[in-house]
Amino acid sequence: MNVSEPRWRDIIEEHRLRELLAAVAAGRTDVEAALGELRTLPYEDIGFAKVDHHRGLRDWMPEVILGLGKTPEQVVGIARTLLERADRLLVTRLEPEAARALVEAIPDARLHEAARCVTVERVAVPKQEGVAVLCAGTADLPVAEEAAITAELAGNAVRRMYDVGVAGIHRLLDQVPALREQRALVVVAGMEGALPSVVAGLVTAPVIAVPTSVGYGASFSGLAPLLAMLNSCAAGVGVVNIDNGFGAGYLAASINRIALAERRD
Repeated sequence: MNVSEPRWRDIIEEHRLRELLAAVAAGRTDVEAALGELRTLPYEDIGFAKVDHHRGLRDWMPEVILGLGKTPEQVVGIARTLLERADRLLVTRLEPEAARALVEAIPDARLHEAARCVTVERVAVPKQEGVAVLCAGTADLPVAEEAAITAELAGNAVRRMYDVGVAGIHRLLDQVPALREQRALVVVAGMEGALPSVVAGLVTAPVIAVPTSVGYGASFSGLAPLLAMLNSCAAGVGVVNIDNGFGAGYLAASINRIALAERRD
């Protein structure tokens, strides 16, 4: 391989693979060298984890690290391995010690304290309109922010509408014109979990409901809003697990991506 060429071992995302294939086609990289760069796909075994370098080719976002339950050393090790071949990184549910270790080890890492996430974005992805994240109350912000940051890293310009719960319905009604411009809505609520049903009755876009563990005793740490959302009488509501902001943000990004692709066709 010509030493002046880019380091093709950095492949994980589709645009990098395209660059490698173009280099082979143009004769800048020979076939054997390219094969050598691809041999660690689809994953790399680093002992305590098998890092999925193929995720960005199968899907449209590199593998995401769940920080919960991992030591700071494990989180840093997996993150560094991913970033050898990726331009983007998302680590969710970080304990404070692991978050500190990560931002110290990776200078361009960004800590999102409210969401308990760390992100890296070395090549900016174009941000598309069409996703909004709502939450009922300020106590729901950690889950809502996890959803918003996930969708943003996946290429969306996220509209945030926070503290618009049903206890003051006028706060939500003020947002209706903006709600109706979206292609996917993430709606986060604890307590009785009524907000997604109300929102779904006002819009045509799919609503991804996220129950949170916020609430008094009879909310059973999110079980009450989960059941309320599953029993919604409004059409177009899908429900993710309790406090699963990441899953909701990822799904909203997927919906928006497909909708935009269909519009271009």
